[in-house]
Amino acid sequence: MAEGNSDKTLRQIAEAFNDLATVVSDSQSAEVEVAPFSRACALVSPLFGCLGIAFKFAEKDYVAKVQDLAEASKSIQTLQSMIDRDVQANSVRNPGSHTRNLLRVKRGLDMVRVLFEQIIVTEGNSLRDPASKAYEQVFAPYHGWAIRKAVSAGMYVLPTKEQLLKKLNEDEASAKVQMQYYVSASASLIQYIDKLFVSRDLGIDW
Repeated sequence: MAEGNSDKTLRQIAEAFNDLATVVSDSQSAEVEVAPFSRACALVSPLFGCLGIAFKFAEKDYVAKVQDLAEASKSIQTLQSMIDRDVQANSVRNPGSHTRNLLRVKRGLDMVRVLFEQIIVTEGNSLRDPASKAYEQVFAPYHGWAIRKAVSAGMYVLPTKEQLLKKLNEDEASAKVQMQYYVSASASLIQYIDKLFVSRDLGIDW
């Protein structure tokens, strides 16, 4: 990474997920390692904090589950073997299982993907429409009334696009480029993770 980009969060995220997407697209039998995956996911964590109270629930949940995967990476090499261990132990759906945490982390990545997609195509300075669409598409189906109501209220105090980019030390032109890189790379990775679940008859809607 070139000097001077060390504090460019979006660039770091885009590069990390591009690396993972390259692994996935290289071969039908490619295996994603837990360590680089958890490191890439950790880079996304600050984004939830930048969005304020509306996504406080997501930040807390996402960060904890990424930390669990990082811990798992010390003894488990790939996402495939991590899921297979839980399948063998019949613990896939247990609260706190690595597989359950992977599914929750994947949703966090997907929410950011939709958010970035919407920011790229939405005119103006408000993030309310992009953030609302991202929440409704990814998280809302799994949340009860109380959380949905709290998120809806939080949408009124989101930072503006300008404020978000300032926090991320980005200008709009370069931010959109990095966001598009992430959108493309994360889509490949999310599809890969979904296949890991579906191929083991685990489903992805729980």
